[in-house]
Amino acid sequence: MSNSLSNRCRPELQEILDEIVESGITGITLRVRDARGEWVGSAGVGRLGGDEKPPVDGYVRIGSNTKTFTAALVLALVAEGRIGLDDPVAGRLPEFDVDPRVTVRMLLQHTSGIFNFTGEYYQDGTVVPGIPATTAGKEWVDNRFTTYPPQDLVRLALSKPARFEPGEGWSYSNTNYVLARLLIEKVTGRPVAEEMRRLITEPLGLSGTTAPSTEPDIAEPHAHAYYRYEEDGVEHTVDVTRLNPSWISSGGDMISTSRDLETFLHALVTGRLLPAELLAEMCAPRPTPAPGMGYGLGVFVQDLGDGSTVITHNGGAAGHAALMYATPDGTTTLTGTLNYVDDATLSLALPFQRATQRLVDAVFGAGRTGAAGRPAA
Repeated sequence: MSNSLSNRCRPELQEILDEIVESGITGITLRVRDARGEWVGSAGVGRLGGDEKPPVDGYVRIGSNTKTFTAALVLALVAEGRIGLDDPVAGRLPEFDVDPRVTVRMLLQHTSGIFNFTGEYYQDGTVVPGIPATTAGKEWVDNRFTTYPPQDLVRLALSKPARFEPGEGWSYSNTNYVLARLLIEKVTGRPVAEEMRRLITEPLGLSGTTAPSTEPDIAEPHAHAYYRYEEDGVEHTVDVTRLNPSWISSGGDMISTSRDLETFLHALVTGRLLPAELLAEMCAPRPTPAPGMGYGLGVFVQDLGDGSTVITHNGGAAGHAALMYATPDGTTTLTGTLNYVDDATLSLALPFQRATQRLVDAVFGAGRTGAAGRPAA
């Protein structure tokens, strides 16, 4: 379906995209599939100073949507009998000093309490830094081609105090998913990218989805990602489309397209990837501090306020972001990609939150009040 025809059919969606760009997002694309068919659209530009829209089927760094892929891969290995959800992680990865009470389930559910290697932010305003992440300004820019072995990220995290006792709280930690990656590689004896191809991307025909590990390039076509920082009173904006994604590892290193994200999420929620009992485990939400948002195993379960829910995960990775939403039966899906100018203060977090909420309301008929997410890896 062409954009011109799509826009005539769903003008309210195109209007939202245009308003999102006006709020400060550089470019956005959207793919919606529901009872009315498929609608695709875009707004803004793919490159600062340019005039071409971002490509609807372009490649994008999907940030924390990587967690949904990684969780699905772990659960596929559970289905194969290679690992158990309630196995202690320390028994599988004895080379790390993981609390013996931490289980595989706790990693996927963010209930391990393990320190987040990109930094911990506490309610009293205390910040305990980790590696130079996107909140570090120029330091992150200067280190964006550094290779961070996943083992080093884990050791850094385990050298810091745990946020809480295992299973006694909920806190989003990228370290959980780096440990999940190492667990996958330990039990299979193969790199995570190979297992992802074997169990997820090849069976679903996801030709535009990769787990690049350390490769800095991203295939064409793609919109450009940017990062802004200040030095000596002078503001600088840098094209950070090329970067070494090992700084976030399996917390957010994958690349995909809106079409592949739609195919993946639809296959996931409709049971093509996992047995019914494991899909039920994945989508069983644990409460989180965000109103109306529960977390299962690699997915958020968002209460729409009318008794219905959507299965979702959003993610951002230094100027790129991706959206994934589906009804539990897969009859309605929303996927999208964004490119923007990131910065240390996450100044576009609120526009992103409002944008995603408006799209959820328009596509799923939501009436809830609260956050739909923000671009943060």
